[in-house]
Amino acid sequence: MQNPAYLMTGLLIVTGLLMVAALVLALGVAPDPVNLATPTERFAQRIFYFHVPNWWVGFLAYLVAAVAGALYLVSRQERWDAVGVSSIEIGLTFNTIGLISGSLWAKPTWNTWWTWEPRLTTAAIGWLMYVGYLMLRSAIENPQRRARFAAVFSILAFLDVPVIFLAVRWWRTIHPVVIGAEGGQGIGGFALGPTIQLVFFVCLGAFTLLYVTLLWMRLRTEFLSHRVERMRQRLLFR
Repeated sequence: MQNPAYLMTGLLIVTGLLMVAALVLALGVAPDPVNLATPTERFAQRIFYFHVPNWWVGFLAYLVAAVAGALYLVSRQERWDAVGVSSIEIGLTFNTIGLISGSLWAKPTWNTWWTWEPRLTTAAIGWLMYVGYLMLRSAIENPQRRARFAAVFSILAFLDVPVIFLAVRWWRTIHPVVIGAEGGQGIGGFALGPTIQLVFFVCLGAFTLLYVTLLWMRLRTEFLSHRVERMRQRLLFR
């Protein structure tokens, strides 16, 4: 995929500046929620500004992969397979960070690193499914067959995403409902005041732009890999 170098450079600079701004706002400007019991809980709550954007980026990446999978099944164009695998690799990375940051938050808040409540359980299932997606791709050598199976898998795996999001609303759970909940629900929940909202949405925007930047860079690598694969196939069947 040919892209002007100055656009990539500009995107990297903007992404870097926005990520630095998000870090400064989250750690230095955002107020401590006063309704949390201990200073440790109030400090741990700052993980929220990175934990939620990580999961948001993961969900966005999986949505992009599912749409790309559907487009591949319709068009059989390999570029959509490249978009799918690239997006899932990035999404899985962000969601792995989301799981780790959630555990870091849970220890001082719930007094445990992990508990099998509905959202965490469905999140773990989703994470394993996307790990399985990458394992499936590595097990199939034929490019067309690999792309076809991967496209179907990405669409089916995405069905778990709305379940993860809605788990805290469908079942009684200790996981806090921050977005769309008055005053927060669950252990560690808190209300989004004006300053907290500002910091949260800056972090959300920064992580979203980071996803776009990484996807752009990953696609360049994937398209180059496809070109090398086509050349290899030509040499094998000459």
